[in-house]
Amino acid sequence: MPRNFAQLRSQVEGALAGRVAAPFEYRERRATENTSTGIDEIDLLTGGFPRGALTEIFGPACSGRTSLLVSALGMRTAQAEACALIDACDAFDPCQAEAAGVELKQLLWVRCRNINHALRATDLLLQGGGFSFVCLDLSDVPRKTVRQLPLDAWFRFRRAVENTQTILVIIEQEPNAKTCASLVLKLEGGLVHWSTAQPREISEARTGDFAWPSFVRLLDGLDVHAGVVRSRINPVSRMEFREGRISSATSGSSNSLETIFRANAMPWRFTDARVEPKLGSFEG
Repeated sequence: MPRNFAQLRSQVEGALAGRVAAPFEYRERRATENTSTGIDEIDLLTGGFPRGALTEIFGPACSGRTSLLVSALGMRTAQAEACALIDACDAFDPCQAEAAGVELKQLLWVRCRNINHALRATDLLLQGGGFSFVCLDLSDVPRKTVRQLPLDAWFRFRRAVENTQTILVIIEQEPNAKTCASLVLKLEGGLVHWSTAQPREISEARTGDFAWPSFVRLLDGLDVHAGVVRSRINPVSRMEFREGRISSATSGSSNSLETIFRANAMPWRFTDARVEPKLGSFEG
């Protein structure tokens, strides 16, 4: 056993030789670059998605996960950045994404049949590099299945993007990456908005002798509550949501850091007196 600190330090350095360079040397944390999510409220809340780090987004169905993903893809592809989406359950709709502003020629869509294929694809893409934005979408994978993933998978993903310009986003129903995630964002569905006035097409649309009743309304959008569960990158000032606005929280407040944004519904079109969904854009 070493008798003093110098001997102990020498023993540790010898044991880590070849694996960790200068383990006792102080290294300053380099400044993290954040990029816009395409939704002003989320940018104000979090500062944007950090590069070279893992961001975890979780929430139940109809909580705005897809709206946020499509918005972020639209922002990155509009800057001619190469993006990759690993779709664990083959649920992504490219037509809807393109209508929302995503440049599909800048997007690699990896369609997977199960979570194992998704993890392998993510590993390959992160190790290969060259992508500015990589998203692993596990939102439709059962919670129990995702919970069984070993913790080292998240560590491996985090280490793969460190000191790079890659934005790594994981979308799930509940958080699983633990401390490997530099930013954890929780989404929850809120108030549903319906159209308050009848579009002219509805009053004129007929199927045979049938006319649309006067009480028909269309889905206009959904309020989405977003809260920061953890943020280790570029700390932002504490805030709270009050009456649809972002405001600074008082010192010592126990309220969580949260905001709200609006996920608009797809507009509709009428063809041959039949109602059909029309691909539209998501707006924050």
